Amino acid sequence: MAPADLNPADEYASRRERWAARQRLDERRFIQIGNARLTIGLIAVAMAWFVFARDQFSVWWLLVPLAVFIFLIVWHQRVLRERTLAGRAARYYDRGLARLRDEWAGSGPDTGERFRNTQHVYSEDLDLFGKGSLFELLSTARTAAGEVALSEWLREPATRELTLSRQAAVKELQEKLDLREAISLLGDDVRAGVDAESLTKWGSLPAVKFPAGARILAPALAIAGIVTLLGLFLGIFPSWPFLAVLFGGRLFAFSVRKQVASITGAIHTPERELNILVLLLARLEQERFETPLLREILAFLPVSKRVHRLRRWVEWLDSCDHPLIRIIGLVLLWQQQIAMGIERWRERNGREIGQWIRAVGEFEALSSIAALAFERPAWSFPDLSDQAPAQFAARSLRHPLIPHAKCVPNDVVLDSDVRLLLVSGSNMSGKSTLLRSIGLNGVLAWAGAPVAAESLRISNVHIGASIRTTDSLQDNRSRFMAEIIRIRQIVDLAKQDHAVLFLLDELLGGTNSHDRLIGASGIVRGLLAGNTIGLVTTHDLALTQIEHAQNVHFADSVKDGQLEFDYRLRPGVVTRSNALALMRAVGLDV
Repeated sequence: MAPADLNPADEYASRRERWAARQRLDERRFIQIGNARLTIGLIAVAMAWFVFARDQFSVWWLLVPLAVFIFLIVWHQRVLRERTLAGRAARYYDRGLARLRDEWAGSGPDTGERFRNTQHVYSEDLDLFGKGSLFELLSTARTAAGEVALSEWLREPATRELTLSRQAAVKELQEKLDLREAISLLGDDVRAGVDAESLTKWGSLPAVKFPAGARILAPALAIAGIVTLLGLFLGIFPSWPFLAVLFGGRLFAFSVRKQVASITGAIHTPERELNILVLLLARLEQERFETPLLREILAFLPVSKRVHRLRRWVEWLDSCDHPLIRIIGLVLLWQQQIAMGIERWRERNGREIGQWIRAVGEFEALSSIAALAFERPAWSFPDLSDQAPAQFAARSLRHPLIPHAKCVPNDVVLDSDVRLLLVSGSNMSGKSTLLRSIGLNGVLAWAGAPVAAESLRISNVHIGASIRTTDSLQDNRSRFMAEIIRIRQIVDLAKQDHAVLFLLDELLGGTNSHDRLIGASGIVRGLLAGNTIGLVTTHDLALTQIEHAQNVHFADSVKDGQLEFDYRLRPGVVTRSNALALMRAVGLDV
């Protein structure tokens, strides 16, 4: 465990250099051992010439270089594994340092592209998934279950009680650098695709019934086949006992073919992915956790030995395609016995394995958030309000995905006194960025993560955003139609007794100013009829007259013919536009 006042950049750089030095040492050893193997090989060739060509000494002397050569092979493989491990560790800290330097976009192990959903009420608008997304910044999961858990936490706010439990767990895991490093180095440098839902379904399948006595008859026939085959080779038995046993084995295989096909067709989990799961479970069994949520999540441990047995069965099942196994499998009833072994394991453990993997996924989601908390010490854990009125009160709020040095902080307060901020401002002044800053920090808050703010007090709000609505040729929808459908989603959300935080960028920008003013006023009135707070941005100064709104704006200035922005939120309505200046800046004659 690392001390709480540790500097993340210094610690990552120190650990990275330590692993890189070990990698360099292993590389030198690897080369030296390779040279030694070559030397011993040449010595063995020379000795063989003296033994067989010149009869200088006994052939038994050749065992000495042979023994040394075998020792060097084993040592060589060990050094190779250690070199590979050191290289992976160095790359792990390279990624960590890239996150600290805000150079992480596109370099993460998974961008979460498969979780994108254009119909979600805020996912696409807030850049939750995809290259440069919140998911890519957060996720360090080794299993598909961990990635699924994290994606679900980002898409749906938890209850206050559960979120507080997550915060406590994250704070405990935050300083466990050694644990996160160990998990990152488990097994091969691949991400395990073990999925909790598919294995839950597999574990809950109806039992496969074999004929009575099949589990005794199969090993008995295999033993009889081995004995009669050895007897045939040694001249003890004639050929017919072996042929009779072989024929009986074929009859047995035919009688259980449907059951075997059902079992082998249902399990598709690759052995190497189960191997990562086994190693992860075994590592977690070595830890002792204090917070109630971590104890509850991992209460099922230890089970690594049981999952290891499944991994071994799957490994043996994969070996059935080997030509040699296909031949000896005729005698040993290899595939049939493996299928019965897998089914026996499933009968004993199948209904629990989905729960185990789901729990591991939740732990990995917590660990991912804990890494973020360690790497962003300037961020703070939000104060989760249990008050009924919707509330969002932030001091020095920043966009979580914009580099800290480039991101200008702003204070934002939405509560029962000020429920709507109407944000005006010129192009590129920071309006959309403000909306995403509020939305992303709200998502982080109710996932149990720290937020990019000096402080944040937030009620349990469901977020609805219309920031990046686009037209769709596939769905035959215009941008305006996509926008009003999204707004309808947000209105429906507000009608479900949820506290709602709505974020609307350029409300009804796809229609004329007359309809826009009437429509926007009606939408805002409808939203504010519920327990809601929100922001609406606009270029249209006519919309700044909407009732119930407090006006704020972003300003810009022109200096030496260049537009400059300070991205500071100010009270009141913007007094100028930069549209003509931007057109002239790109060479348009206006």
